[in-house]
This record gives sequence, C-alpha cells and structure tokens, in this order.
Amino acid sequence: MRCSHCGVCCQETEMLLSEEDIRRLEKLGYNRENFVQLNEEGFAQLKNREKYCVFYDIEGKRCKVYRSRPLGCRIYPVVFCEEEDAAVVDDLCPVGDTVSERKLGSKGKMLVRLLRVIDAEAERRRPRGLV
Repeated sequence: MRCSHCGVCCQETEMLLSEEDIRRLEKLGYNRENFVQLNEEGFAQLKNREKYCVFYDIEGKRCKVYRSRPLGCRIYPVVFCEEEDAAVVDDLCPVGDTVSERKLGSKGKMLVRLLRVIDAEAERRRPRGLV
C-alpha cells in the first residue's frame, strides 16, 4: 500500500503511543509535553494542533517524523475493531482497499502485540482503585 498523503489518518487523531514510541520521538529532540497527552484511563495519545496530529505538516501534507513515527502509525490503516474483535482495514483510508489479506494478517498481529503493551503501560499509570 502506498500512502496518498491525504491526511485523513492524521486528522483529529487519537493514536495511542507506547513508551518506546515516546522515547524514540524524544531522541529526535521533541519534549513529551508537546506531543503526548494522557487520557483519563492512563493511555498516552498523540496531541492534535489545528485538528491534526502535532507532527503533521498541513501545507506539505507530510509527517514531520515519518521515519520515527509511532508504531500505530506504521501499522495504519489496520486498526482494531472492538465490534468484530479483530484487526480490520480502516474504511476512512482512501487507499485502504489496496491492503492485501497477507498484509492485514501481519499488521493485525503487530497491532495486537502493540495493544497489549499499551494496555499494560496504561494500567501502570492508572491510580489504584480506578477501573
């Protein structure tokens, strides 16, 4: 699949971040306070600015950190669908129909592993007593 650089996936993102993602971006010189927000459940998410991910160059229609982008961004347009309890191709992606079954399977496995890591990290951030 080739990205069309439409920016749909970067618009109003709720992309979850692992600690490894955060450290990789910090090594580039970015301060986590400028790109990470913690939601009420303890999950680290990319921040948005002007309705887009803080790393999305609106004019250039490119990711400023593409080579070091979060793993979830690398896996996209494969996302986890809770209703189906499976990895699926995000129907918002205009080139999602070019994702092969083989690629869906391999990215789906990566996604499940990533979500396990992110869940464990969020659990450690949650104050005791919160569900």
